[in-house]
Amino acid sequence: MTIKEIQEEIIDEFSMFEDWMERYEYIIDLGKSLPLINEQFKLDDNLIVGCQSKVWLHSEINDDKLQFTADSDAILTKGIVAILLRVFNNQKPKDILDADLYFIDEIGLKEHLSPTRANGLVSMIKQIKLYALAFHSKLS
Repeated sequence: MTIKEIQEEIIDEFSMFEDWMERYEYIIDLGKSLPLINEQFKLDDNLIVGCQSKVWLHSEINDDKLQFTADSDAILTKGIVAILLRVFNNQKPKDILDADLYFIDEIGLKEHLSPTRANGLVSMIKQIKLYALAFHSKLS
């Protein structure tokens, strides 16, 4: 699936919920389904700077596509990471770099997060794009 198709799926899923309490519960459930990151990648080097809670993000390239694993010590943040990984996992670095992340505004995610969590969301996206840039440079 393309990044755009995945974003459309997420928008459709979030439109099913009546209010933000239900959406928060859904985000938390998504975090519970996030595959566990290998403990060897829970290093300070993999911590995302700018997040209020601890978020570890690791990436590898396989068949010209990025694979991400992540974890967080906060349940809501873990859910946010799960959504981002759903969008970006198994995508080519160039596609990640070129992606327009409109789903965040469409579902109202940023406006329903505290300022510190919203900053964390921006930091997570920035780190994912930095991984994509690094791997794109290696492939070019």
